[in-house]
Amino acid sequence: MERLLILDTNSLLNRAFYAIPDLTTSEGIHTNAVYGFSNMLLKMKEELKPDYIVAAFDRKAPTFRHLEYKDYKAGRKKMPEELVEQFPIVKELLKLLSINIYEIDGFEADDIIGSLAKFAEKNGIEVYIVTGDRDALQLASKNINVVITKKGVTETAIYNEEKFIEEFGVTPTQFIDVKGLMGDKSDNIPGVPGVGEKTAYKLIQTYGSIEEVLNNIDSIAGKRIKENLENYKEQAIFSKKLATIMIDVPIEFDLEEIKNKDNYDVDGLRKFIFKYQLKSLLKRIPDLEEEKNEINETIETIEINTYESFVDLENNLEENCYIIYDVVNKERYSKIELEKLYIQNKNKVYLINFKNIFEGNTSSVNVLKSIMENEKLLKIIHDGKALVTILNKLKIKIKAFKFDTAIAAYLIDSAKTSYALSTLINEYLLEEMTGNEDELKIRTCFKLNKVYEVLEKKIREENMEELYYKIEHPLIFVLSSMESIGFNVNEEKLNELAIKFKEEISKTEKEIFALAEEEFNINSPKQLGKILFEKLDLPVIKKTKTGYSTNAEVLEKLQDKHEIIPKITYYRQITKLNSTYVEGLKNVIDEDGRIHSSFNQTVTTTGRLSSTEPNLQNIPIKYEMGREIRKVFIPNEKGDFLLSCDYSQIELRVLAHMANDKNMIDGFKHHSDIHRKTASEVFKVPIEDVTPLMRSRAKAVNFGIVYGISDFSLAQDLNITKKEAGQYMDIYFDRYPKIKEYLDNTIKEVKEKGYALTILNRRRAIPELKSSNKIVKALGERLAMNAPIQGSAADIIKLAMVNVYKKIEEMNLKSRIILQVHDELILNVKRDELESIKALVKEEMENVLELRVPLEVDTNVGETWYDAK
Repeated sequence: MERLLILDTNSLLNRAFYAIPDLTTSEGIHTNAVYGFSNMLLKMKEELKPDYIVAAFDRKAPTFRHLEYKDYKAGRKKMPEELVEQFPIVKELLKLLSINIYEIDGFEADDIIGSLAKFAEKNGIEVYIVTGDRDALQLASKNINVVITKKGVTETAIYNEEKFIEEFGVTPTQFIDVKGLMGDKSDNIPGVPGVGEKTAYKLIQTYGSIEEVLNNIDSIAGKRIKENLENYKEQAIFSKKLATIMIDVPIEFDLEEIKNKDNYDVDGLRKFIFKYQLKSLLKRIPDLEEEKNEINETIETIEINTYESFVDLENNLEENCYIIYDVVNKERYSKIELEKLYIQNKNKVYLINFKNIFEGNTSSVNVLKSIMENEKLLKIIHDGKALVTILNKLKIKIKAFKFDTAIAAYLIDSAKTSYALSTLINEYLLEEMTGNEDELKIRTCFKLNKVYEVLEKKIREENMEELYYKIEHPLIFVLSSMESIGFNVNEEKLNELAIKFKEEISKTEKEIFALAEEEFNINSPKQLGKILFEKLDLPVIKKTKTGYSTNAEVLEKLQDKHEIIPKITYYRQITKLNSTYVEGLKNVIDEDGRIHSSFNQTVTTTGRLSSTEPNLQNIPIKYEMGREIRKVFIPNEKGDFLLSCDYSQIELRVLAHMANDKNMIDGFKHHSDIHRKTASEVFKVPIEDVTPLMRSRAKAVNFGIVYGISDFSLAQDLNITKKEAGQYMDIYFDRYPKIKEYLDNTIKEVKEKGYALTILNRRRAIPELKSSNKIVKALGERLAMNAPIQGSAADIIKLAMVNVYKKIEEMNLKSRIILQVHDELILNVKRDELESIKALVKEEMENVLELRVPLEVDTNVGETWYDAK
């Protein structure tokens, strides 16, 4: 007997959405319902091997039930946006699998299912209806099986007529009568008041139908039930009608059309699976695994293990070289070495083993130099900064470095957790990379040219050419130079500081113990909680599973409740500073006495650089002890100076430019103290009467606006009421109306596009804006407001770094950029170049982009980083 599989798609998607934890692609597209539905569909196909298969959908248009009863399904919770966006994705999948979709205005999916099931049954076909909705049980018969999903979408129960009667004691058609009596809350079918499930089943088992129940009211026990049945006769009949699935929907079914076809779109399915990052489906769909295996091309690999073969390679290379590499000892700049170089050229992959080539033959460096400095050989490198740095050590400068695929992939999607080449091949070429380490490297190198083609095209299509070629690509060389030069450290001063910190920690400990009137482990939340909330009887702010919370947020709220609190906050800061920076810096000083931090281009979603091993951008300077750490950083040679060049209020200037607000632009053009000017506007006092407190509050509002702050958060920051904070913000937006307009428009645009853009077209995806969760959506709004501002500020400082670096090179000066801390550049400056470098850097930084407001740079010089601030 032939089989037909009918999918109640709306019901199954709904079940999957709530059963499976939230899954999203790297672009923020929700896929948990798609994933659950796909697995259910493939499971049913494997188990039932149907000859025919269809998917039924509900339409948005009202059905005949809605027209007859306006409250039908009223009160149902609105479908979450995260689920709504998955319906088109499932339809895309069904089309790729050659599965017919049925939907029709005026009827529910249930009616299509019922009509199709009865049509198939008449044609001698066995039917399986897969659904999460028990309403479909009324369709069960000898040859119509209803498959009900029970736990999520993994566990099912199958009912034909016999199994249904056995379990429920009524026939499937009598199940409609049961629903007519008891009603259905989910569909808002009223039924008969006072008749519950148990009573409804008992009445139908006794009398056979609603009509017979109503004909025999007198013989039914129970005064209240009798009265209700009498009073709600018409409602009972009407409820039965609403609960009845139609089996004669005006739609023609063609068995040839709904055949389960094997000729589905294999290539399209592979693209779909990789696009929505549902790779586990590869193994579930026949032929896709075979397709995957065809990818394992035979690659001509030539190993270069001798100096002679290396020389031959140099003579054979032409045009584009696609390069990946391995390094050893990458933790230390002084030890880092090139281990292997993989070059794809003319459909061959050359594997160069430098350990073998360099041993006892210094001429190999000259061959490497000749290849890397050959301007006719265009080089496409994956994540090339470390290679540039290693070659710097060998006095080799890469020329004709045309494109870096890791940097390009980051610009296209800054939210990825990995930009490994195998990940990009997986995503953009839809190919799975497997094999042992050497095979994998060779195969990924062989695919680098294809990845380059895709990414280079995307950079062009998304108008990021200027961002890539003028900022991010040349920045590779700037960062490599900074890492290579490093920042000199006064070890003697560091040791002195270690002693000073230990003394300060010990002193602070004693002060805390005196206030607590006992000694305890300050680092133990449990012991600290007992002291604060039991012994000192401070108000409990938050509890955890293990006791009282003593996190930073809790301590902030207790600041004015007891003098022990500021001491604990200070203790935590200085102990962290000591372990992370005082002791931590000792461990990362290299053989040359310098610290060679790593500067990362592909980590932050905002476009900002990050610094690691150690993080020199994040030394807390709230307390003097934090600022003291900067005293250990000194010029790289005796007689040199450190020059700090810091953009003044760059994010506010960017905001003024992007919002085109006249009042704020005027303030910057007249070189006003913008916070004092804002205070004067907000508090409605002459500028000369602005107090330090007013200025401080105006500053909080100014920077809060940049970060999309709410009145609640501003109230917390300023320790004022939410109402006062709201008033501040209202006055602020009244005085700077274009800023409010700009922020509102930005949120609207980002919601439509799905991403925010900076002045130079850097994009950041913000899927949070589409969330149905209010907290997540509010976060999305803050990100939408802040991303263009913070991202533009990041673009500006990066472009300034590139321009300063180039200018220094052109002028053949010896001073160098050695650190970037967000809006600030630190340079190691030769004494005789000091004035010219100050002028050069200020000129380049202030004129990097033409904005509606002037960019201003503050410069400071010192013999330590501390003095230069």
